[in-house]
Amino acid sequence: MLELTMASVSGADAGATAGMLMAEAPSEAGAVLRVGRDASVCRLVTPEDWLFVSRVHLEFRCGPDGSWSVTWLRGSNPDPASEVRMLPGGAAWPLAYGGGAPLSRGGSGEVVIQDRSGPRSVNVGFYHEG
Repeated sequence: MLELTMASVSGADAGATAGMLMAEAPSEAGAVLRVGRDASVCRLVTPEDWLFVSRVHLEFRCGPDGSWSVTWLRGSNPDPASEVRMLPGGAAWPLAYGGGAPLSRGGSGEVVIQDRSGPRSVNVGFYHEG
């Protein structure tokens, strides 16, 4: 099972959290959880006016062996308006635009979508049961 929590944070609001959302999915081949602005296809939805987040920005997908990965989907712009960082177990590293990374079984961490033009971010915490 993969559990996600999402917080939308704006520095303009002195660190206020715009909302906390949760989603989960069983570790079955083909299971998908998406994060973005489009509520018709995303389980975790950011504010519509946060244009640094794509309609479908992140996709968490379960592979045939029950392991999960995350992909930063390429949007319609050649250069993204955000940066995405992985923070598994406390270590931070960038996720490439259009790139992906596996999530370790029994592991937890965070994926952060950071607005390049302002102090806003979307923090998606994850826990992948072992």
